[in-house]
Amino acid sequence: MASWVEKIATYGRMIRFGHTVFALPFAISAAILAQGQTPLRPWDLFWILVAMAGARSAAMGFNRIADAKLDAANPRTARREIPTGKLSIPSAVRFVILFSALFMAAAAMLGALCFYLSLPILLLLFSYSYTKRFTWLSHLYLGFVISLSPAAAWIAVAKSFSPSILWLSAALMTWMAGFDILYACQDLDFDRRHDLFSIPARFGVHKALAIASLFHGASMAAFLMVYFVFDLGMAYLVAMLVIGVLLVIENRMVRPHDLRKVPFAFFHINGIISLTLLAGVMADRVIHP
Repeated sequence: MASWVEKIATYGRMIRFGHTVFALPFAISAAILAQGQTPLRPWDLFWILVAMAGARSAAMGFNRIADAKLDAANPRTARREIPTGKLSIPSAVRFVILFSALFMAAAAMLGALCFYLSLPILLLLFSYSYTKRFTWLSHLYLGFVISLSPAAAWIAVAKSFSPSILWLSAALMTWMAGFDILYACQDLDFDRRHDLFSIPARFGVHKALAIASLFHGASMAAFLMVYFVFDLGMAYLVAMLVIGVLLVIENRMVRPHDLRKVPFAFFHINGIISLTLLAGVMADRVIHP
């Protein structure tokens, strides 16, 4: 039993399962907003959670496989599970296949349209792993593929698509791209030596931080549009105020000549931001059902 627990924990560390909190609250928020068209059934919410966990686990596992050699060469990532031999490539492949199947099965439980879209979504998620090999827009592409989750959750609940939810997707896309730029600043020298593409490697840290701030400004604008499009109330606005303050803190914590606080900003502040969004949407729907 102890060996199985340790193996599960190793897989969890490989995919950084705790980071699911970044995008999951956006998907749940979209499901709650979709109640304006269709009541949210408990089973739909359950399968949305399963689908999110499956898709993210499969995507992160695939990323670790694709980047195994790069991770081994990078001092920051050399202690990850595949480079250190704690997990083999074949075991990681089996993991990806298993969670891909779980994602597609959960999508099927949410309806035919969700099932038909599940394979293209997986391919988009997997393709991100190669973008940094040819374009410094890889951060924006990461934001794009992750931003599909609110639209997917909307479709899962409403069984149809509405352009309105794209504002929440836009908020997630620009927010994700912004903090991925901040995170990539840690690997500027490594990326340049290995001919990898990123905004910090292309433009330098100073300009990268400015670009990240612009993305986060665009994210706040999209959050505000969600307020208007869905006719939300004061609870949501308070949540947006908190998120705005947190984004300012996050961007001010990362300085061009001092990147020591990047992990804290990435792992902790961003988790609080996504949970604050969910709290704002939930509180608004309780006050103004």
